[in-house]
Amino acid sequence: MTALGWTLADAWTITRRTLLHWRMQPGPIIFGWLFPVLMMLMFGGLLGGAIEMPAGDSYYELLVPGIFALSMLFGLEATMTAVTTDVSKGVTDRFRSLPMSSAAVVLGRCIADLLDSVVSLIVLSGAGLALGWRWHGGVLEALAAFGLLLWFRFAVLWIGIYIGLTVQNAQSIMAVQVLVWPVGFLSSAFVATSTMPDWLGTVAQWNPLSATATAARSLFGNPDPSAASWIGDHALEAAIIGPLLLTAIFLPLSAARFRRLSR
Repeated sequence: MTALGWTLADAWTITRRTLLHWRMQPGPIIFGWLFPVLMMLMFGGLLGGAIEMPAGDSYYELLVPGIFALSMLFGLEATMTAVTTDVSKGVTDRFRSLPMSSAAVVLGRCIADLLDSVVSLIVLSGAGLALGWRWHGGVLEALAAFGLLLWFRFAVLWIGIYIGLTVQNAQSIMAVQVLVWPVGFLSSAFVATSTMPDWLGTVAQWNPLSATATAARSLFGNPDPSAASWIGDHALEAAIIGPLLLTAIFLPLSAARFRRLSR
């Protein structure tokens, strides 16, 4: 096998290890799939009657794509915790002592979490359809929207892997998790940015999560009554370029950090 072949084979071994952990301890992973559904139900019930939508449109037409994007961000916490736990228990050092590709450990984690995200989107889609959400475009447009959501998740994963390799222990993750929530809520996931003060709406529109949510709504054919802006008019391009930049920054940082870990 070539070097690339061995890297992929080792990465799949790490992926299978993670999948085995999920099979033996399914509780946390199932909760991770259902928590976004709970948020969808909660915010749909709390805000649905107060949000003005175009005539004939349900609030879930706006909310469901936003929850899709938000769930991709919130998966960051599970990634950080898993990576930090392996580092603190010496598991990562054990991997580094084996004759395997150094990239395989972080790549395997990334593949496993992407598979988890695919299942999460399937569960959320089923819940959204049950609540009245629909996509109004073709199948290819819907697949492109889900592809953008997973692309955003891919970029977020490398942030989580880098933080997980950097912090000292699992307790330090709590401080980082606090920052995830403002990033998620300071976006167009729940409400249109046109309802926010001008300066806050501008900040929310430039949030990469907002770009992904807006582009997904456009591809699904769902309404997005946000304030007109340059970033809103180019949400599709931003949803591609933003995660690309994040990946270009944090993927090399994660690989370098993994190589510098003490034995």
